[in-house]
Amino acid sequence: MTAPEAWSEAQTSTTLSVDGHDVSVAYYEAGAEHDGPPVVFLHGIPTWSYLWRDVAPAVAEDRHVVAPDLVGYGNSSMADGFDRSIRAQEQVLSVLLSTLGTARCDLVAHDIGGGVALRYASHRPADVRRLVLSNAACYDSWPVEFVNGLGVPGALTELDDEAFESKLDFVFGEGLYGDAADHEAFVEGMKAPWRTSEGRTSLERNAVATNTNHTTELDYGAVTAETLLLWGADDVLQPLANAERLAADVSGNAAVDGLDEAYHWVVEDRTTAYRRRLRSFLVD
Repeated sequence: MTAPEAWSEAQTSTTLSVDGHDVSVAYYEAGAEHDGPPVVFLHGIPTWSYLWRDVAPAVAEDRHVVAPDLVGYGNSSMADGFDRSIRAQEQVLSVLLSTLGTARCDLVAHDIGGGVALRYASHRPADVRRLVLSNAACYDSWPVEFVNGLGVPGALTELDDEAFESKLDFVFGEGLYGDAADHEAFVEGMKAPWRTSEGRTSLERNAVATNTNHTTELDYGAVTAETLLLWGADDVLQPLANAERLAADVSGNAAVDGLDEAYHWVVEDRTTAYRRRLRSFLVD
């Protein structure tokens, strides 16, 4: 398993202008030698691109892959002074892709990253060929109560270290499935960006920026990409019924693949099965 420090060292940073603000965006990139549009991996809250450490490098064997830290997350800008909503994250994605020389891409997204991907795919249908959504924020299914609580001013910044660690342990759970030691390493990696004072404040700002209107306003029928709903079937936060609803509403061919013995953190709970199914969908 890649350590978070090694993942961070493998990232590249660039400065982008979004909504009139200059923000630094860190991203993992591999497989640039391959032809075709990149596969872009989008994480959710409260994770960062490290979520994809066991998936993106495998896809990079055959495809150009890019896995950014959303602004406000990971090694991207965290300071106050910019919008972190999924509306703004869609703009970050658009500007980042332009910087990389393309608007076209395939998208793989989890949690609120799924909301970002749905916005991009519905607003630029010609630019998204394939779309993979996993336990994604959609319709009015989010934010969940726990994330709402994180957005209260002082909810994290006023906690002592023990209470802060306990709160993050709760959101990532004890690991319903898989190896306990691997899950512990996953949780430690996910916590890493938030342990500074700046990180705690940024996580509060990210949580309060979760705006349901940014997915309820979408025309899901405008999504024409071939779509795979690769879902943790045991998730109670974003249940499999949401995937089935999406499959019915998007215009492109859509398939639902529910992975049993997988909760919200499906990429972690069923890594091998997830990676295998993803590669078969993305690699021609």
